[in-house]
Amino acid sequence: MARVAVVGVGAIGGVIAALLHTTGRHQITLCTRRPLGQLIVRTPHGDVQVKATNLTDDVLASPVDWVLVATKTYDTEGAARWVEPLASLGASVAVVQNGVEHRERFTSIVPQGRTLPVIIDCPVERHPDGLVVQRGPVKMNVETGALGAEFAALFNASTVTIDLTSDFLTAAWRKLCFNSAGAVSALTLQPAGILRDPEMGRTAIEIVAECAAVARALGAHLDPNIAQQVLDVYRAQPSDSVNSMLADRLAGRPMEIDARNGVIVRRGEAFGVPTPLNRLIVALLRSASPKASA
Repeated sequence: MARVAVVGVGAIGGVIAALLHTTGRHQITLCTRRPLGQLIVRTPHGDVQVKATNLTDDVLASPVDWVLVATKTYDTEGAARWVEPLASLGASVAVVQNGVEHRERFTSIVPQGRTLPVIIDCPVERHPDGLVVQRGPVKMNVETGALGAEFAALFNASTVTIDLTSDFLTAAWRKLCFNSAGAVSALTLQPAGILRDPEMGRTAIEIVAECAAVARALGAHLDPNIAQQVLDVYRAQPSDSVNSMLADRLAGRPMEIDARNGVIVRRGEAFGVPTPLNRLIVALLRSASPKASA
């Protein structure tokens, strides 16, 4: 049994908590801003009602064995306030967030050797009544090594697929290629069906192509057809699918602009790779955001 804290119980955090619950082996703490009346995750295998301790004040947090951070990247500062006491006796910290800068966000409070970046793929939506609807299977990618193997072992007997990879750089930038195209929905205020439009589809391909060019400059090994592959995946989704960036904009929340498109621009500048379309997207989304976005 492990003492596991999940910081941030939105859609992804809810799914992670449900997976841990189904193992029947862990003491789970859910760290949230507001009290959770209930947490029910509707999975393809049936409903899971998560039984866990719920804390809403980081002052009450005590050390655990593992901390799993599942907040949006713009909530990293708030997450860090939880991570510090939870990891104070040497807990490992799994950062389950978008983007490619997982370790960098927590270097001031957690040694890099105890931080594990995690890439997660899961179609999921959170409803305001404490219901999380998981539309498909869950897959996670982590680095090979002792920490990655220990993290994977936390989920033994659950339904998640966890791949350990020796090339996490490529895995992270491949996921970012998919996330970068989601900006089209956030800009147009339209769900995934907008990318079935030929002009919007070409725009998405150009966005992803810039991301892939930066990734290759950093040493990632991406398929030459990655941009078309991303578009094909979006077009195969239900036309009413809403990605997290669009959901945030519709709800008037900050958006993960820097973590999803801004980082492409920043890394492109550092390596001399032009990213004019992503630069335009970042400017437009920031001007549309009612709050400072990260």
